[in-house]
Amino acid sequence: MQPPAPATEEAVTRVVAFFENLSPADVATIGQFYAPQARFKDPFNEVVGVPAIQGIFAHMFEALEQPRFVVTGRVVQGTQCFLTWDFLFAFKDFHKGVTQTVRGASHLVLDEQGLVTLHRDYWDAAEELYEKLPVVGALMRWLKKRANS
Repeated sequence: MQPPAPATEEAVTRVVAFFENLSPADVATIGQFYAPQARFKDPFNEVVGVPAIQGIFAHMFEALEQPRFVVTGRVVQGTQCFLTWDFLFAFKDFHKGVTQTVRGASHLVLDEQGLVTLHRDYWDAAEELYEKLPVVGALMRWLKKRANS
């Protein structure tokens, strides 16, 4: 295993700082961190290009109260990195003011300029999100209980 290049390490540090301080106004600057044809995938989205990625993060701010990321770990190897994170937010429509947490991880691939070309998020939508919703949550918890008995 080769140690990460200093330029990659610096690029990852910039990306982490960007996400940990992300605000609605910062969505417009995503192109400073992502390559023009970057790919983004999570349990709900699969898009290509900076405008589409900006749309995902803009929607996050529209749909949720005070969303923010806290990066809890990172592994950098070559031009790739794996970040673990907590995503904190509150729903706008129910449980108002109650902080929710989704734990997940991101695989990032960077180009020679230190821009993200691939961003793939991994998190369990059933456990981390659906179980927190009123009607769907009760069903998900019941299914989980049945599967584990």
